[in-house]
Amino acid sequence: MWIVFAFGSAIFAGITAILAKCGIRKTDSTVATAIRTIVVLLFSWLMVFVVGSQGQIGAISSRSWLFLILSGMATGASWLCYFKALQLGDINKVVPVDKSSVILTILLAFVLLHEEINVPKAIGVVLIGIGTYLMIERKKETANQQGKRNSWFLYAAGSAVFASLTSILGKIGISDVESNLGTAVRTGVVLLMAWIMVFVTGRQRAVKETSPRELLFILLSGIATGASWLCYYRALQDGPASVIVPIDKLSILVTVAFSYLVFGERLSKKACAGLAAIVAGTLIMLIP
Repeated sequence: MWIVFAFGSAIFAGITAILAKCGIRKTDSTVATAIRTIVVLLFSWLMVFVVGSQGQIGAISSRSWLFLILSGMATGASWLCYFKALQLGDINKVVPVDKSSVILTILLAFVLLHEEINVPKAIGVVLIGIGTYLMIERKKETANQQGKRNSWFLYAAGSAVFASLTSILGKIGISDVESNLGTAVRTGVVLLMAWIMVFVTGRQRAVKETSPRELLFILLSGIATGASWLCYYRALQDGPASVIVPIDKLSILVTVAFSYLVFGERLSKKACAGLAAIVAGTLIMLIP
């Protein structure tokens, strides 16, 4: 059953990127992250009460609290980097870099969780690495454009690193916690972190300046994220992180399809080859 939740997470994650991109065309990415986290938090706690796990909060061990909080902090950092990268670069370039977090996740799962790295997983890691490289196309640019390109790449790389830490810390944190409750707890940490960043950077006034249209897309992206998280951590509770994370990364197919339909972003032959390599590498990892 965990594999169904993993694919559900991938679908909702792919939709999230598109909705978020629509919501940060003019709105500051840090502000957008803070706003959408409110929606995710409400969505998460709603599910806690639906499944009736709210009474278990007092039984959460101090160890689980620690890792849930650390996972939430890593998620917050990943989100801030990811949505800044989306604001600066094309979806079809940012998403592959972010999804490359699967490589670091597998390595961390091997070192920290003692999950096996077999031949299919090793081949998958190589293909994903090659595919990511092919999808990051370099064109002739001015000095200003070069600086902008480097900026989105650094933010996207930061997002990937923190996302991999999120998966490992989250896996440890929900080992003895109901998945919906664990998701709700860590979302609270993300919310706190996001709003601290808004006030630290002095962007609180930008909240009132958000247009109704972009606010709608930000809220919808929050709902999609909430659904993706609930599926993801439900899958992570029962299945191996080194398999669930690659499935989740298939959201890139949804993102690429919608980026073409919504933003008209086309893939070159080189980028298509890269996408094929990423998908092939991901599917190979599912081989026992």
